[in-house]
Amino acid sequence: MFKYVVENDIELRLLQNGDAEELYKLIDCNRAYLRKWLPWVDSSKTCEDTKSFIESTMNQFASNNGFQAGIWYKGEITGIIGYHNIDWMNKYTSIGYWLSEKHVGKGIMTKACKAIIDYAFININLNRVEIRCAEYNHKSRAIPERLGFTKEGMIKEAEWLYDHYVNHIVYGILAKEWEQSSNV
Repeated sequence: MFKYVVENDIELRLLQNGDAEELYKLIDCNRAYLRKWLPWVDSSKTCEDTKSFIESTMNQFASNNGFQAGIWYKGEITGIIGYHNIDWMNKYTSIGYWLSEKHVGKGIMTKACKAIIDYAFININLNRVEIRCAEYNHKSRAIPERLGFTKEGMIKEAEWLYDHYVNHIVYGILAKEWEQSSNV
């Protein structure tokens, strides 16, 4: 099981079935906020939907294809971070994340991202990590920029977000770049 203490108040751990109700409540309380940038919010309507999501993440981890971890801040779940999948042949992954509105701006997500980037390069020996953010999601884009990622380009109309397409900005960093930076 993946469990990573980022610092005293921040812990990442794999989602378990017992987390479904707490995670569902977090999503439900932040639905309007999350909906602005995340296309799955309307399809997560019940606690059963959240349980199904958690089961899929458990299967993802069991098949060695990445993971989704809850972000606990001061003992309360505040968001999710994880690898979308892992391309073992090319030693590559991409990271996705979200955080509840009341916890934005505290450095939690930057620290959580740093932790799973360290894990990708140090513990599982990947070569590349990518983060894609919606073009106008400036808070999300600030994280890879703060962590020294290179802005590699834009994918036009990469995602359907309820009633319109959004462009994605692609950020990438290599293991050797991460090692040379002050992030390690």
